[in-house]
Amino acid sequence: MNTPLIALLLLAAAPPAQKAKELAAHKEWEELYLAFAAADPASYPEAQRPSVAAPLLKGCEALLAEDAVMAYSLGERAVAFQETAGGLRCLAKSALKTDQRAAAEEALKKGLATFPKDGAFALELGRLQLQDKDSAGALATLQQVPAKSKEAAEAKKLMQQARAQVSEEGAARREAERLEQRMNGDGDTRQAKATAGGEVRPASLSYESGVGKDGMRVRQNSRFAIRYFNSDRDFGQRAEYEGKVVSALDEAYDFTQRTLGRARERQLNVVLYTRDEFATHLGPSYAARVAGLYHDDAIRMNDAAELTQGTKATLVHEYVHAAVDEICPRGGGALPRWFNEGLAEYIEWRYLGLDGPPRYLRDVMKGQAKQGRLPKLSDMDSQAPISMSQPEVAYGTSAMAVRELVRLGGQEKLLDFIQKAGQAESFQEALKATYEKDFAGLDQAVRAALSGR
Repeated sequence: MNTPLIALLLLAAAPPAQKAKELAAHKEWEELYLAFAAADPASYPEAQRPSVAAPLLKGCEALLAEDAVMAYSLGERAVAFQETAGGLRCLAKSALKTDQRAAAEEALKKGLATFPKDGAFALELGRLQLQDKDSAGALATLQQVPAKSKEAAEAKKLMQQARAQVSEEGAARREAERLEQRMNGDGDTRQAKATAGGEVRPASLSYESGVGKDGMRVRQNSRFAIRYFNSDRDFGQRAEYEGKVVSALDEAYDFTQRTLGRARERQLNVVLYTRDEFATHLGPSYAARVAGLYHDDAIRMNDAAELTQGTKATLVHEYVHAAVDEICPRGGGALPRWFNEGLAEYIEWRYLGLDGPPRYLRDVMKGQAKQGRLPKLSDMDSQAPISMSQPEVAYGTSAMAVRELVRLGGQEKLLDFIQKAGQAESFQEALKATYEKDFAGLDQAVRAALSGR
């Protein structure tokens, strides 16, 4: 089929731009969102995209106070059609109202880069950085608020607050450095075991810091061995960075323990890369597509220089893989990829405060379920979700299947099932024995959950 014909077919299938204007005029916001939820902006001529973006933005702004979830959905679609300053502002505001911190930061950063004269982006991003105790970053961001903008006065107040925090942090870092130097001079303070490879591995939950043979900084206890390149950080910066990573890992451990009923007991390597380092070590194609992965008994995080809420959610996802690799008697590879990925995705949803897929994904999955186009578990028994034609939908379907198993038997039964299925000759037979469902029955349960039955 030739390219012009494909373009015509796509255009014919897309909702007309005039429809957006009409629905907005009647304030039919839900219908407006559903009409364009799955629409591909690329299927519209470039000149028509603003005509769709404007009504979607109007809905975002109208619903911001009373229905932040729908406002976010409309804002996300508006920005997909046209990245305007208003669209990015509304998307950021609605993301914050719905506790989607990473999405808000992304929208603000994009707005700051694209519309530097609009002081709202630097002001709100700086405010978030202050809340995250990143006072140095906040100071640098707030200084980008234009001096003549209406946000300048508020930015000045926040800069004073940021400077005070920077001063306090400097004093704390100097004290930490003094303490480390004192501890380094006292051999009795280091209680650790030497491993066969000659490295020092602590036997307790107290963290030890040092440098590995590969030149990477290492901070480890009995649960985690955190590794990263120094990246020109001074001692104070290293202490702050390591502290954030330790907090995020402990949170992943605790959340998995509560949600799954068990966490990993063996020490886990966690390697943190900047995006450039990740590209160097694992290749540029992975760096462009992968936020993190669990491989060779280690979590490897891409672009981990800043630990956003999104980065921490990815860390939880990969930590679940590491835990399952230990819980399953023959390792996580003995389980179907859809189940392994679905479990990690479901627990990531729970970490983000969701009981199911994000709204935009749920709407797409709901539409595909009605048309009988959802991926089947039997297909994903041999083909990984990432290899399916629509990976995001495949991951969502896998996670919904795991959610249905949790609803059928609860946490304890799921944990017992993972252990039994990891030893069974047939995963589907283990599924039938435990939950009285085969793949087709679980497919049906997912479709019913999406349709609200």
